Amino acid sequence: MAHRVLVSDPISDKGVELLNAHPDITADFKTGLSPEELLEIIGDYDALVVRSQTKVTPEVLAAAGKLKAVGRAGVGVDNIDRDAANSHGV
Repeated sequence: MAHRVLVSDPISDKGVELLNAHPDITADFKTGLSPEELLEIIGDYDALVVRSQTKVTPEVLAAAGKLKAVGRAGVGVDNIDRDAANSHGV
């Protein structure tokens, strides 16, 4: 069964290649989403890859029923609410 990954911020070409090459990953690249758009679709994904634009808020995590992981392609996690992520098992 493929894991669905949402990439919501631009990442390097190498990162795109790695995601696309993995047989168990289906990656969707949807950058520039508004917070409302992210809330509408996040429930369909097992993982989320962000940089600095996407804010992973308690609301996003509450709407993300299948989410198991959030990856930050960059330094720091200031745009990810780690306490909320932990409380949701992410």
